[in-house]
Amino acid sequence: MQNEYPQAEITNNYIMAKLYLPDTDRGYYLGSRFDWSGVIFELKYEGHDYFGPWNPIRDPKNHDSISGPVEEFAQIGYEEAPAGGEYLHIGIGGMRKPEEEEFMRRGFYEFSNPGKWTVSKDKDHIVFIHELNDVAGYSYVYEKTVRLEKDKPEMVLTHTLKNTGIRKIETVVFNHNYFTIDHQTTGPDFMVKFAFPLESSNEDHPAVRFNGQQLEYIRELELGETTSLGEIQGHSSGLEDYYFRIENKKTGVGVRITGNRPILRINYWSRSNAISPEPFIDINIRPGESFTWDITYCFYIF
Repeated sequence: MQNEYPQAEITNNYIMAKLYLPDTDRGYYLGSRFDWSGVIFELKYEGHDYFGPWNPIRDPKNHDSISGPVEEFAQIGYEEAPAGGEYLHIGIGGMRKPEEEEFMRRGFYEFSNPGKWTVSKDKDHIVFIHELNDVAGYSYVYEKTVRLEKDKPEMVLTHTLKNTGIRKIETVVFNHNYFTIDHQTTGPDFMVKFAFPLESSNEDHPAVRFNGQQLEYIRELELGETTSLGEIQGHSSGLEDYYFRIENKKTGVGVRITGNRPILRINYWSRSNAISPEPFIDINIRPGESFTWDITYCFYIF
């Protein structure tokens, strides 16, 4: 089944990663919510698995049929577009607005302009470029590189978004970080540590508790059960708070995630077979200018 979709593999001395490639006809993911680039369906370090499919339903237009550290941009121009008009979704394309009361994040929207994808690969990295022109006055060139660092158990996602249109691009982007570490059930064996003492607008989930800077599970989540804690409070606007650590004491592996842009806000979601701290960053790009950001994943055994 996995071999049916366009894909590529990269490796260094420590990590092997397999990625699905954007393809408007045969792509693994053809939905209208997540960035099509950088979909990692397998990543191994020292024999341990970190990313993989977590939803048994296989439908390219289903937003849960996705894996890896996938990113989501907020839609641009939706509110002002008339029914039948266009709006923009970075990393996906120009979309057609239907007759509806409000935007449905989990809905599927028709494409008005899928743009052009270009992919280039070397042994230890892969570059995705998405070019989109004149969607309601918006145009951009979006470049995302998934790179395995030389002689380190690290993966870096580097991004450049250039505004080539006549209108300012204002949006937010966040990373879902769908970790499926060693296919372990989400529960007390997992610990998620943040850079600051945790508070939340919704901290009463019966399976989760906050312990200073740590999020801990009181019990295992039942099959298909999810936690959604809303926005995690307590962080500052400094770079030091873009720091998360996830460890599983049963298998003895962990991952540290850092970014080079200040966090706008943080949501947290998990499922019985996936863990997702979700940091948001703000994007505001005038015509002719570019914006860059990096996310680094350091994999380790303890």
